[in-house]
Amino acid sequence: MRARMKMMMLLLLLVAAVCKSNAQSNDSSNDSKQQQPSVWDDTIRFDTKTKDSCTMAVSTAGNFTRLRVSCRAPSQTTGRSYYCDFQGKPTQCRAYNNSPRHYFTQMMWELRKLKNACQGAKIYRPHMCRKYSDEAQMTFLTSWPKTSAPKRSKPIQEQRKPAAPAQTKPTATHKPAKPQPQTAKTQVGKSSQSKKGTPKPVKTTTRPTQEPATSASHLATEYCWKSFHGLCSYVISWFQN
Repeated sequence: MRARMKMMMLLLLLVAAVCKSNAQSNDSSNDSKQQQPSVWDDTIRFDTKTKDSCTMAVSTAGNFTRLRVSCRAPSQTTGRSYYCDFQGKPTQCRAYNNSPRHYFTQMMWELRKLKNACQGAKIYRPHMCRKYSDEAQMTFLTSWPKTSAPKRSKPIQEQRKPAAPAQTKPTATHKPAKPQPQTAKTQVGKSSQSKKGTPKPVKTTTRPTQEPATSASHLATEYCWKSFHGLCSYVISWFQN
């Protein structure tokens, strides 16, 4: 009886050990499904232009490669943190397959120039794979918290444009009245008045002086004394007539 009891106890212990090991394997498989394995354990770290401390973690999702950029502000009082995800198929690039870490290092050089690492370009083209299609590049997928796209700043010339001077209303000017068309009667009347009003030029004819008188006075001046010019001219003219 004691031997049978020992056997039963051993069997129960074996069954319990097998069940426990299966449960642990199921939990680990579920955790692995929820947490996608990283391409490499050593994440890429960098600081942004505003000294935000960021990390780059790469994982796989089916045929796609995903990148999560997580950042935290340097000040502990604000506690500002954010992250963004990128997705693409960089495995189509031969240079990426040879050195995937260098691919994301080149992408990091662009991210570190920004004030906010999640407010940059929608598609990143590292130099080593820039000739490949958009599908092979890392494309922006989502971010947290949701931030609106930064507005484009106006050109400096428009910002420094001087204020336009106040426009003064022009004083009302009276337009000259249009001359009314004259009727035919008024035109005829005016033409007749103009004809009547203009005096005709008077022809003045100078009467020719009598040739005998002029010749008599001429002869008197030549042959008579001055005191007798009148008498001589009269006598000469009498004889001429």
